Amino acid sequence: MNRAVSSIRSRRHVARLGFSRAAASSSQAAVEAWDGRFRLHKPRGQHLLTNPRVLDAIARHAALRPGDAVLEVGPGTGNLTVRLLSSPAAHVSAVEIDLRMVEAVTARADALGLSHKLTVITGDAVEVEFPEFDVCVANIPYGISSPLIAKLLFGGRGHYRFRAATLLLQKEFARRLVAAPGDPEYNRLAANVRMVADARLLMDVSKRDFVPMPKVDSSLVEIVPRPADAAAAPGVDLPEWLAFTRACFGQKNKTLGAIFKQKRKVLELFRRSRDAEGRHDDDDSGSSSSSSLVALGGDDDGEISDGDSNESYDGAGGFSEEEIAAFKAKIGGALESSELAGKRPSKLSNEELLRLLRLFNDRGIRFQ
Repeated sequence: MNRAVSSIRSRRHVARLGFSRAAASSSQAAVEAWDGRFRLHKPRGQHLLTNPRVLDAIARHAALRPGDAVLEVGPGTGNLTVRLLSSPAAHVSAVEIDLRMVEAVTARADALGLSHKLTVITGDAVEVEFPEFDVCVANIPYGISSPLIAKLLFGGRGHYRFRAATLLLQKEFARRLVAAPGDPEYNRLAANVRMVADARLLMDVSKRDFVPMPKVDSSLVEIVPRPADAAAAPGVDLPEWLAFTRACFGQKNKTLGAIFKQKRKVLELFRRSRDAEGRHDDDDSGSSSSSSLVALGGDDDGEISDGDSNESYDGAGGFSEEEIAAFKAKIGGALESSELAGKRPSKLSNEELLRLLRLFNDRGIRFQ
């Protein structure tokens, strides 16, 4: 069960973790150097950023304002946390799943006399409900990059409303996140993020600045959500858009015409469209969308596999060949009207893809 952990610890607890007020007054570099007091787990993405200059740069790029509520995901032992606590921000909520890290960052804040500004939430960042926040600043474990960004932009009880997120990500993932249509790295992740936010690269960070050293370099990225009234195009809901991009980018190197003329794809869409008609009067879209918004881009490569895109719809399921042929003609008509049948999704802007989605929906073709 997720639980909030009080930020106030006893002096005895602080001493046991190797922190003291005398240690807190020593050089920042010495505090940030990892002393190996417990084992770090690489499979969990536990790589501590220890370069003081990089840590200072992240806090500076976050541009925290007086009164800000800050969300930090994966604080580790608190190297970045202490900078956030020392900023003009009013409060920092740190989400950490490892109890050893919870103890370490809490004790460190107490040793610096900053525990009144810190709340540590114990739990999986992808699962717990975040408190309200103005800015997210985090050195994210690589394994949760995609679902965490999806949660920030699409998740929660309603969308989280925040000014900006300054995130340290795997360098290759960051390049895909900020890619533009036509770039070799452009993918479903970038298309979905562009629907609701603007993302840009801020700086690169060497793998040598971490303990233990990961296999790859990192990049700092800023994500700025667009205002709610400018985020998504009118008349297209986000769950439908996300299901549509999953269909398109599952085989992004094929043309849209080749993707949507496949028999299994036609049957899949036919059944989903029939199911959508049956759900038309039901008010359960909120629950269905919340579970489908977890992954913006599927696997770590930012897209899904061909197999995931073409689920096994091998039979007509009791529908007549005439019904399926008529539905296939609707798909062909939408592609012809859009003049996009010969285009690859990775070359198209969101505006072009939205135009095709509207044409599909107008003909009763649904994706979720």
